[in-house]
Amino acid sequence: MQSQTTSNLLMIRPVRFGFNEQTAGSNVFQNADLATQSRDVAQEKALREFDDMTHQLMAAGVNVIIYDDLPEPFTPDSIFPNNWVSFHYSGTVVLYPMQAPNRRLERRLDIIDDLAKKYHVAKIVDLTHFEQQGKYLEGTGSLVLDRMKRIAYACLSPRTDADVLAEFSQKTGYSVVAFSAVDSAGIPVYHTNVVMCIGDVFAIVCLAAIADPDERLMVRQSLVNSGKHVIDITLEQMAHFAGNMLLVTTRKGQKLLIMSTQAFDSLSARQRDELDDFATLFHFNLSTIEGNGGGSARCMMAEIHLPSR
Repeated sequence: MQSQTTSNLLMIRPVRFGFNEQTAGSNVFQNADLATQSRDVAQEKALREFDDMTHQLMAAGVNVIIYDDLPEPFTPDSIFPNNWVSFHYSGTVVLYPMQAPNRRLERRLDIIDDLAKKYHVAKIVDLTHFEQQGKYLEGTGSLVLDRMKRIAYACLSPRTDADVLAEFSQKTGYSVVAFSAVDSAGIPVYHTNVVMCIGDVFAIVCLAAIADPDERLMVRQSLVNSGKHVIDITLEQMAHFAGNMLLVTTRKGQKLLIMSTQAFDSLSARQRDELDDFATLFHFNLSTIEGNGGGSARCMMAEIHLPSR
């Protein structure tokens, strides 16, 4: 049976990280006021945060496979590989259509070729042709996958298109639970993985972000019917990336719930106690990456569920 978690993660070490003007229009989590004005300084700080996170993950027993980004072409958001690729237990690799032109340049077939030396790649599902139609689906940013039940949760947005969702469903066999979500200002949330996180027996979700009561009930009911213990977070906690978490396992089978320190600090003592029953809470200072990139811990990790050779 497909596991929800893995101990194998793909992460991309940044070389020219910084605030991306091409994505700022649809990502309110990018904060121009918090962004580091000097790109060199932003890169230096982000690299320090990245190295600290990966060193701690590896020390805890997670298999982190790191590739250095390339200086050319210029890809300021390459630190978030989960948006262009996902890896599946069936041996399927999915490539996704991206809204920002400079994010499309992050896709690297050389990485997939290299991973194929150790993992079995049966087929590649390429959805990138939708970019020509102005339709996007940005990987496990747009999709929060219940891999055990084969359900893909997706909040529709300029970066998450219903037509691409239908193609993803048809090609992978995932059923889709689609909904709309907004932040406290009523602005559509750009990626589903800031609204919710799905673990093996629990789910974290900001139900208040789902304004339509029927959709809110549908999402909650789907989670409950899938056997998840639902932990509801507030809109304010969502704004601090409390929905942007990922459950991983170590080589010895220990469960770690990965998040940023900002997300951890936003949780109530009761929520921490609840989550601690399911996994060890593991958090890192990612303030430079969050402020400039508008993404957090979950966005930095692409889980490798491919079978080993």
